[in-house]
Amino acid sequence: MQHALPTDGKTLGADLRALRKARGLTLADMAQRLGRSVGWLSQAERDLSAPSITDLRHIAAVLDVPVSMLFGQANAPAEEVGHVVRKEARRPIGSNDTGLIEELLSPDLTDDFEVVHSTFEPHSQIGETVTRPTQEVGYLISGTLDLEIGKARFTIHPGDSFRIRGEPFRWINPYDQPAVAIWVIAPPVY
Repeated sequence: MQHALPTDGKTLGADLRALRKARGLTLADMAQRLGRSVGWLSQAERDLSAPSITDLRHIAAVLDVPVSMLFGQANAPAEEVGHVVRKEARRPIGSNDTGLIEELLSPDLTDDFEVVHSTFEPHSQIGETVTRPTQEVGYLISGTLDLEIGKARFTIHPGDSFRIRGEPFRWINPYDQPAVAIWVIAPPVY
């Protein structure tokens, strides 16, 4: 027996649609990859049905996001939903495998961009260079972070900002303190 995953019921479908579109997938493409009907997926995207935990695992795999990304936000007062994200209600994103802890600051993924709170743990680095079809701007709040963008290497300090436009990049925190950044990504990738 499969159990439906409790969500806030207001952002899961919109987030699924935004993630699917950001990856250039049609409803038919995604439904085929999931082994489900277009109608089932359409209902999930319109919050007319709640995917089971197993369904969400499959969806996360197809969209290449952690399943935790699909768990929705913590309960919030009705007047705050879609407008305010309280610190304790941030959704974790990413895998933390490389020493990067990411939390979604945006209320959902329905905008043309997403805002992410990123903490780069001391003595950590991304495993391989990343290239995404995005425009990204970051602002370092604390710590120090080394960035490789294309063939250039930069050391970013608190108060510094940077931009990446679809270029290959890597991050490295070889320092003894965590580095904390606010990262804006368009279109959303999580």
